[in-house]
Amino acid sequence: MLPDFSSVRALVVGDLMLDRYHHGAVSRISPEAPVQVVQVERSEDQPGGAAHVAVNVANLGATAHLLGFVGADEEADTLHKLTQKRGVRSHFIDEAGSRTSIKTRVISRNQQLLRLDFETSSHRYRLDELSRRFAELLPQVNVVILSDYAKGCLLEAQTLIELARSQGLAVFVDPKQADFSVYRGATALTPNWREFLSAAGLTEKSENLWREAESFCRRLSLGALLITHGGHGMHLLEDRRAMLNFPARAREVYDVTGAGDTVIAVTACAYSANGADLPAAVHLANQAAGLAVEKLGTAPIELSELSRVAAPPSRMPGVHSEKELMNLLAQARKNGERVVMTNGCFDLLHAGHVHCLRQAAELGDRLIVAVNDDASVRSLKGAGRPLNTLSHRLQLLSALDMVDWLIPFSGPDPEDLIASLLPDVSVKGGDYKPEDIAGYRAVIDNGGQVKTLAYQEGLSSGSLARRMRALEDGSL
Repeated sequence: MLPDFSSVRALVVGDLMLDRYHHGAVSRISPEAPVQVVQVERSEDQPGGAAHVAVNVANLGATAHLLGFVGADEEADTLHKLTQKRGVRSHFIDEAGSRTSIKTRVISRNQQLLRLDFETSSHRYRLDELSRRFAELLPQVNVVILSDYAKGCLLEAQTLIELARSQGLAVFVDPKQADFSVYRGATALTPNWREFLSAAGLTEKSENLWREAESFCRRLSLGALLITHGGHGMHLLEDRRAMLNFPARAREVYDVTGAGDTVIAVTACAYSANGADLPAAVHLANQAAGLAVEKLGTAPIELSELSRVAAPPSRMPGVHSEKELMNLLAQARKNGERVVMTNGCFDLLHAGHVHCLRQAAELGDRLIVAVNDDASVRSLKGAGRPLNTLSHRLQLLSALDMVDWLIPFSGPDPEDLIASLLPDVSVKGGDYKPEDIAGYRAVIDNGGQVKTLAYQEGLSSGSLARRMRALEDGSL
């Protein structure tokens, strides 16, 4: 079910562009040079850059205000008409001596053959005027989106972020400047994978890549970092929470143009509409991104399209299938990360569990927790158990900062699962001998380690359950 976007009033600020498309067929090579000749059959203009973000906001049924610079030219008039027609409240600042940015694409058989960019190479925008207009519009909105295409409009993004945050408003930023410190204090940044690596000074082979990303977030006082990663989906790092991964949803990719605009528009609006639940907002944005890349050009998504694919996730973020975990482990190993795995029922989560999980997490860089499903808990613990359903147990475990990935399993033990995932370290709490722990031989033969961790004395789910029953029947 979609949130009620009608309550959202968004202010989109950033670099404005006009996207122009020429469509036609190619049937011959030019006699003048070895290039294709396109017989243009139709042309169309679409709002681009920050204007495309604003159109996506308006298409959700939210109120969209759009602020940015344009030239005093015909293209500015065209862009104004296009945005107004789509329900956007445009607040353009005419800048003498500059021209409205135009990106012209030549398309044949749904393939982009050529792009021509027309823009002023060095803008000297009146950024003080932008800040003044921005401050005037803030009382009319409840969320801010900064769409930076590195054309000059957001050179002083920090000033805008501070103004908005001082009014208690969330600020979402799609960054393009090389130095991300200009976005310090934002609610969330939405870079793509390459932009993130470059800004953080990392490579795909960097050791402890995700730990470095968390440190990067803290240094910039970011509430969250949402990294779009093409066919790998999206990665969400939120303050004091384990990284969440959202697999790509596109069935077939036609054109990635404008997909980032769609992501930030839906994320910001869903966050504002559903009570600041960022993982739920990103889940919806991931669905929207899948729709966006199936379109040609900067075509915004429609609310009806999003409604059809916006069924709630079958499981909460952070909980993965075996196949998804295999992909995550491959990336972790590529990053040189050490993976630890443990398992249990966790029927009544208590201090002993937390102590053991923290000890386990300290043995490596990533912690996988495999959790018995309800049927296997009942088989192990007897009638009346579990006291908490699998869904509730997973929800509690996902809130612990030391837990990276969760996976449910059936059966008496996770031996087959451990043999498939092959963690670097397998740990179990209790009085087990290492060789008696499920998956021991598979882990050892793979060069890994198997360890036991001692429970804290007097703490167990069984003893707590007995104590509660005794309190209930008055025998205690």
